[in-house]
Amino acid sequence: TMCGFVGILSNQEEVISEATIRAMTRMIEYRGPDGEGFFRDHFIAFGHRRLAVIDLSAAASQPMISSDQRYVLVYNGEVYNFRELREELLQLGYSFSSQSDTEVVLNSLIEWDCDAIKKFNGMFAFLFLDRKHNRMIAARDRYGIKPLYIAELPETILFGSEIKAFLKHPGFRVDVNLQALDQYFTFQNMIGKDTLFKGVKILPPGHYQIFTFNPQRNVWNKTSPIQFWDFNFHPDETIDDPDETAAHLNRLLVQAVERQMVSDVPLGSYLSGGIDSGSIVSIASTKMKRLTTFTGGFDLSSAQGMEAGYDERAAAEMLSNRFKTEHYEMVLHAGDMAHVMPDLTWHLEELRLGQCYPNYYLSRLASKFVKVVLCGAGGDELFAGYPWRYFGSANCSENGTFLKNYYNFWQRLVPDEDKKNLFRGHVLNRIDLSASINAFSNVLSLNGSRSGIEANINRSLYFEAKSFLHGLLLVEDRLSMAHGLETRVPFLDNDLVDFACRIPVKMKLNNLHQIPRIDENELGKGFRYQLKSNDGKRILRKAIESLVPSEVVERAKQGFSSPDVSWYRGESLDYVKEMLTKNTPCIYEYIEKDFVLKSLKDHMTGRHNCRLLIWSLLCFEWWLRVFMNQDTAHSRS
Repeated sequence: TMCGFVGILSNQEEVISEATIRAMTRMIEYRGPDGEGFFRDHFIAFGHRRLAVIDLSAAASQPMISSDQRYVLVYNGEVYNFRELREELLQLGYSFSSQSDTEVVLNSLIEWDCDAIKKFNGMFAFLFLDRKHNRMIAARDRYGIKPLYIAELPETILFGSEIKAFLKHPGFRVDVNLQALDQYFTFQNMIGKDTLFKGVKILPPGHYQIFTFNPQRNVWNKTSPIQFWDFNFHPDETIDDPDETAAHLNRLLVQAVERQMVSDVPLGSYLSGGIDSGSIVSIASTKMKRLTTFTGGFDLSSAQGMEAGYDERAAAEMLSNRFKTEHYEMVLHAGDMAHVMPDLTWHLEELRLGQCYPNYYLSRLASKFVKVVLCGAGGDELFAGYPWRYFGSANCSENGTFLKNYYNFWQRLVPDEDKKNLFRGHVLNRIDLSASINAFSNVLSLNGSRSGIEANINRSLYFEAKSFLHGLLLVEDRLSMAHGLETRVPFLDNDLVDFACRIPVKMKLNNLHQIPRIDENELGKGFRYQLKSNDGKRILRKAIESLVPSEVVERAKQGFSSPDVSWYRGESLDYVKEMLTKNTPCIYEYIEKDFVLKSLKDHMTGRHNCRLLIWSLLCFEWWLRVFMNQDTAHSRS
């Protein structure tokens, strides 16, 4: 079941009020409009909102308690292999009173404890309580498709699918985590466990954490997060025949889409003109007559340069006609951003990655027709879909050079040397400017320290899967759940991911031999190696030749991005100026006004393209208004 949950662990018996757990749960009721449930016992309380997708009956509602009353589960997600696990559990003597995957998750955890987590193929976050031993497991799926936040207060630990649930706890105060703010203005993302909310951490993907109550001392003890899975981009030498590899990949993709179509409610798919969603729709449409599909496009009448070609509607319509889907599209205009920013920020909470308001509108459109939607996320990160991101550092002669060059590339917003101009003095004094590159190199070091072109590209793929993909998934969760919609990502099927990680880079990328060698003294020369953007995902393109038309197979990578560069200089200019220069904006408590004004001027005059920075400044401004200043129009009751 898709939904949302909250949890409270307290060191003091009977201090968790029913009013608090209900109020916290109500803050995320849009995640689960189909029902609510609560559990409270001495030092612990759970709240749950339900979006019913599999087994719509009351037997599948949550919190789910085992028949002997010993175990309690709140869970958000879908485990697609639940039928196979159910068969295994029936053989072991378990009985079931529902057809839901929730009950399978509950019984799997009773039977296999933490080892059960490795068996789940799907997306999930959950809290699982053993009342007899006063022990609770908090866990999150391999890739981080579903979120789980933890806030430690004096005497209390809070858990939630979204941070805004914590606003209703009397002990929680909103403040800015300045170290996370530095990461945001470096990477346009957070790397690691920090969030923009001080004191709130995210449980990392592929991890679980155990909390145990000690009755002698009246205190909850906890382990550090324990990793049960990680990406391992490492070539398997036995994968050497492109035809065989493509055929196997095709089988795995078909299997993944079929697995993820299990649903007792209407299901559709996003459809751009690209290969990821195109291949998903091709497979899904053979399993379901009149699949519903959704595309977003942009009014490009004022777009200039490259942006004039950013619309995917014609390609999507061609595919829709080919696969006979029931197709809906929406067109976004320059004013649509301003209209949605307060609501968008409220739902996002965590500011990550570039502009996503088009996706918010697209989720809303899809939610009017279906409850579940398939999307193509993950294809680029697994199969090297962003060639321009790897080649600037791929042929670095040694690790130090690779790290430096790759870090330079990923400073998406403000490079470290400009931070003294970006942050106000009191902020600068309280952040450690070396922390961002340390966090960055810590992630990179986890996928080995081999060097050479293929090893460097595999390290790049690992970094993106751990940071950029995680950000995309968190944003997608928020935008869909804001409308009571469940998004599924077939490319992140366990079997498919495990195989994709083992495929050698030379099968994913064309023209590796053309990459010139880079050494230390060329780093500062603005070195850029241009490759065609359809040089990526070669083996995936080969695998789907039988599924989509040849012109789609060879399409270059193109993001779902509005023509911001043009709009920020034209139709959206007044809004940007109003938000960032008029009536004392909130950001100037943290950020130097001169830096913002110079960046705006650089963008308007065409000296620099600052569209990513402008988006992030707008988002931070709204974040401060909505969460710090409780802007009354937008903080919910």
